[in-house]
Amino acid sequence: RRCRGDDVRESRLVVTSVVFEADVLDDLVGEMLPDAIDLRREIHRHPELGLDNPDTQRRILDAISGLGLDIYTGEGLTSIVADLVGAHPGPTILLRADTDALPMVEESGEPFSSTVQGRAHACGHDAHVAMLVGAARILSEHRDELAGRVRFIFQPGEEGDGGARFMIEQGVTDGVDAAFALHVSPNIPVGFVACRPGPIMASTDDFVVKVKGKGGHASTPHFGNDPIPVACEMVGAIQTMVTRRIDAFNPAVVTVGKISAGSTFNVIPETAELLGTIRTVSDWTRMSVTAGFERVVRNIAAAHECEVELTMTPGYAVVRNDVSFVEFAKHTAEEVLGADKYFELPSPIMGAEDFGYILEKVPGAMAFLGVCPSDIENSLQAPSCHSNLMRINEDAMAHGIAMHVGIATRYLALHAGDPA
Repeated sequence: RRCRGDDVRESRLVVTSVVFEADVLDDLVGEMLPDAIDLRREIHRHPELGLDNPDTQRRILDAISGLGLDIYTGEGLTSIVADLVGAHPGPTILLRADTDALPMVEESGEPFSSTVQGRAHACGHDAHVAMLVGAARILSEHRDELAGRVRFIFQPGEEGDGGARFMIEQGVTDGVDAAFALHVSPNIPVGFVACRPGPIMASTDDFVVKVKGKGGHASTPHFGNDPIPVACEMVGAIQTMVTRRIDAFNPAVVTVGKISAGSTFNVIPETAELLGTIRTVSDWTRMSVTAGFERVVRNIAAAHECEVELTMTPGYAVVRNDVSFVEFAKHTAEEVLGADKYFELPSPIMGAEDFGYILEKVPGAMAFLGVCPSDIENSLQAPSCHSNLMRINEDAMAHGIAMHVGIATRYLALHAGDPA
């Protein structure tokens, strides 16, 4: 698929809904887009990390003030829960955006680049916030036509801090019937939404392996016990374990991201250290890989008479989309964006997301929204999320706003007769 950066301007957003006619939604989103772009750029200029995003929280609260939402802020984190209660009883659907940035340098060249050294919105969370605020504004104007409740949540700490778990502990999923989230992707053409039933993103387990041998002079390794070749052997054996012992159709990825050892050219160090991550898409594979990893590193160390310290830190759970909700999201995308604007991902993405904790509590789905920059012809060549060069086509945020509105209105309409 090739990127068409003018899709948003040239095509109309198509939707059939008991709430919005096609031209009404098209006009509403078009009116909202400039404000969404402005909000996205302000957040982009001032990135914040982890669970504490006070400036971002203030901007969101300012943007949704006056909408008649029931607003709650988090305890111990700068989360926001904003409920839009319709005029008629019905179910509750949760729509989520994450708010935190990454601890990295931005080199995108955008005129609104990060003003904070070592921090960057390189995963699109600024766009997620702006799209959800836009949807909240549109939906709040039509409160009298809604049967049920829309819960907008703005969650800090997605990038490793597990903000979703803290929000769940504070009741964010209580009384919720379904949940939906969008994640932007520069590697998908503008105008497209991608999703899949079942696992869509991987679990994470991070590891630190410290191999302890015996230091000495580089010219007499036999008087010491060099930990470097032992650590290197572990790296190769781990990959062999994954390819020989794990089902290729139930994938796993083990990456050693850092190797540390030594101080100079003629000294054998006492220790060598490996840092890395394990990604899997099923509980069985996760258990098998972590157990096999430990078996490999401990036995290789023992074979070379070295000591080993292994620290394994469990990370996020697998993000599992509900099969029925994915089908619903597919039909919504086809009606909102066009009949040919949805495609199913052939396999899970091995990145991780803490939205999976919410999907453990309620049925729902995460989908990916195409935001390939307009000056890149082939979206697969665009700098991806977490790249220092990552950019998006901001016009594509119109599709994200429309998807949030479409998901909310269609879900409430389909389940209007369900108990609240």
